[in-house]
Amino acid sequence: MPADPARQKGSERLRDYMKARAKELGIPQMRVNAAGCLDRCELGPCVVIYPEGVWYRVTTTEDVDAVLAWHVVADERPEHLLLPAGEGAKT
Repeated sequence: MPADPARQKGSERLRDYMKARAKELGIPQMRVNAAGCLDRCELGPCVVIYPEGVWYRVTTTEDVDAVLAWHVVADERPEHLLLPAGEGAKT
């Protein structure tokens, strides 16, 4: 089986960090879990926030902090991390 490109880029470490930070921040009703490639794994670790379906590319813990602070807490979008609609998705 080929290596998972997102895992090679630190996705598990970032997921674990996001879970811990969400808990530290006391964010209610937030679930952080792993998913398969979702047809965007070549872009590196990605986060999709539901129910909005907003996609972000996160490569550092600072990126994770920005998504949590801006999108989840402040209901704003960290534009510099957004993936354009459909980018990397296979049709």
